[in-house]
Amino acid sequence: MQLDFALKPHSKDKKSTSSPWLSAKPMLLPTPALDFADEQTARQHLREYFLNTFDTYEQLFECLKHEDAFFIKPITLRHPLIFYFAHTATFFVNKLLLSKLISERLNPHFESIFAIGVDEMSWDDLDKVHYDWPSVQEVRNYRHQVRALILNILEHAPLTLPLNWQNPWWTIIMGIEHERIHLETSSVLIRQHALEHVRQHPQWRANIITGMAPDNSLLPVPEGEIHLKKDFNDPFYGWDNEYGQHKAQVAAFAASKYLVSNQEFLAFVEAGGYQIEHYWNEEGLGWLQFSQAAYPCFWRRTESGWSLRLMLEEVPMPWDWPVEVNYHEAKAFCQWKSQQLGKNIRLPTEDEWYRLYAVSDLDPHLPSPEQANIELKYGTSSCPVDHFKQGDFYDIQGNVWQWTETPIYPFQGFQVHPFYDDFSTPTFDGRHNLMKGGSWISAGNEALYSSRYAFRRHFFQHAGFRYVASDQAVQHFPSNYESDQLVSQYLEFQYGTEYFGVTNFAKTLVHLAQPYFQQTPCHRALDIGCATGRASFELAHYFDQVTGLDFSARFIQQAVYLAQGNRVRYQLPLEGELSEEKSCSLEDVALDQFASKTEFFQADACNLKAHFSGYDFILAANLIDRLHHPKDFLAQIHERINMGGILMLSSPYTWLEEHTARSEWLGGFQQDGENITTLAGITNILTQHFELVAEPQDVPFVIRETARKYQHTLSQVTIWRRIR
Repeated sequence: MQLDFALKPHSKDKKSTSSPWLSAKPMLLPTPALDFADEQTARQHLREYFLNTFDTYEQLFECLKHEDAFFIKPITLRHPLIFYFAHTATFFVNKLLLSKLISERLNPHFESIFAIGVDEMSWDDLDKVHYDWPSVQEVRNYRHQVRALILNILEHAPLTLPLNWQNPWWTIIMGIEHERIHLETSSVLIRQHALEHVRQHPQWRANIITGMAPDNSLLPVPEGEIHLKKDFNDPFYGWDNEYGQHKAQVAAFAASKYLVSNQEFLAFVEAGGYQIEHYWNEEGLGWLQFSQAAYPCFWRRTESGWSLRLMLEEVPMPWDWPVEVNYHEAKAFCQWKSQQLGKNIRLPTEDEWYRLYAVSDLDPHLPSPEQANIELKYGTSSCPVDHFKQGDFYDIQGNVWQWTETPIYPFQGFQVHPFYDDFSTPTFDGRHNLMKGGSWISAGNEALYSSRYAFRRHFFQHAGFRYVASDQAVQHFPSNYESDQLVSQYLEFQYGTEYFGVTNFAKTLVHLAQPYFQQTPCHRALDIGCATGRASFELAHYFDQVTGLDFSARFIQQAVYLAQGNRVRYQLPLEGELSEEKSCSLEDVALDQFASKTEFFQADACNLKAHFSGYDFILAANLIDRLHHPKDFLAQIHERINMGGILMLSSPYTWLEEHTARSEWLGGFQQDGENITTLAGITNILTQHFELVAEPQDVPFVIRETARKYQHTLSQVTIWRRIR
């Protein structure tokens, strides 16, 4: 196909209004203001926003040339694209279940295998399991079901305004915004695919405008205060890390007028920047040695010169476009630039980006800027770095994301959303740096002034950078989320002080199960609902391998951190606003020698992936009365355990409709005038495959709430052996 190039004059000889893009129609609607005047308006706007997003996402995957392209991994660190094609649809279903807008799954198998796999966390099972992926048509059929499901909800489900963070309908917007994130990340994966697997598409063909790259220069930015504050009454949807407040006084600095262009970055490449080790920090050098990179990953060296890989084609290098690199490459360039200019050159911090925004002519109250290469308004690729002027600078927002020096951290007053507790908390690890400004395809929430997105420093997005000159030290904020009261409570419960003479609950359970370990092989154990992992580590004393599963990423994150030999610090409330600092480690409880035999995964106990099977022992502690489908869990648990294997259940049988629908309770109610106990309900289900091998036993546990308030509970423990 012939390339469509348009040579443009240098920016000083033209006005931005001369761009041929201005006649183009935007493909994506902006994220809607949610302060709707009435219910019907809300339904109509959300329907339009959903369809615009859902259909555009499917259209993106039409760029894959053949069915095999869905199943070949573009890069080893990610799933094949079939996963992402289905993932956003299953996300809708899983979140709608949590918000109780629906009561049943559409396809439990799909909603399990396509649930998790976005970032290569240490507990991610990405490279450990071979999935028998369904066909593309099966996924398309599933997406059609989800589409119909959402449209039915939007038309008929009860809706009460205001539509805010607490509203069950928030999960619908959450699903739409989540799909918009994956619209961008999937476009990156398609760009990383071999050209033989992609094809041109009339709606996704790049509109290539290029010319001479401008000379970059540093412009002053005066000191000033930033005050970020987003509350739950904000009219626009936000992810949890945006809420709370942050205030800072930012010292004066100078910033590059333009994003770093391919032309400007070429000087670093030609100076041997990828071969000179002292430009790279330790982490960057590790990535460099692993990747053996010698220039940016989207650059191609050809016989006729440099080319650039776009999403669907390779084109002669547009030197005036922003270079696209990961954080390590941007950081190394800054080290080289410091040497060239004799100044302290680095990436801007998040606070400095907000100061740049403040001196631009952008309006933070708009859902997206009009004069910016963002939200597919002007094309399906980058554009020249001197095209969109915003104050004295260019591309403060839009074109490509901009790496910052700031690892993402929670603002003061941060809260996780109860329906998506693992959006931000896994990234509060000091290893995910914020990117600001958005790219040409960033849409919806991504285009907001308040958005905060962070990626692993070695990852590639449609991301580049600008640099700043400043002698101010970079301030790093605490990124480990220690103020989570529930996590702190469980760390104390599992690793902390024993109160009122009641022994550690996890340790007691494993001690009660220990005699049965002599009657069965001790190869593999499964701890379902492991929380912060204490029982998993205790079981590793007896088993060759122990797998811990929990629905909460916050809990799993702590278990992984402990398994790595770290000390976890947490805060416990004393009274009122007073708290005390505590810490724990596996060494404190003499379990550090067993950590290497444990692994942890985030999972839904009612919808486990098929490979969680073949266990000799399964523990489900204080779990069944918190499940949304406990009957299904018990009816299927035999599929996970070997013949003769042992199942241990414990529960205080505290049935609450906020966790489990009344129709799903195993007991605790009257039926035909008779009292039905939970033990009777458990027995009725499990005796089809298990026998009870010991009398039920009540085991006490104590959970501290404050210095003078404690929960003292009895959990009934039953032990079962699989016999058929």
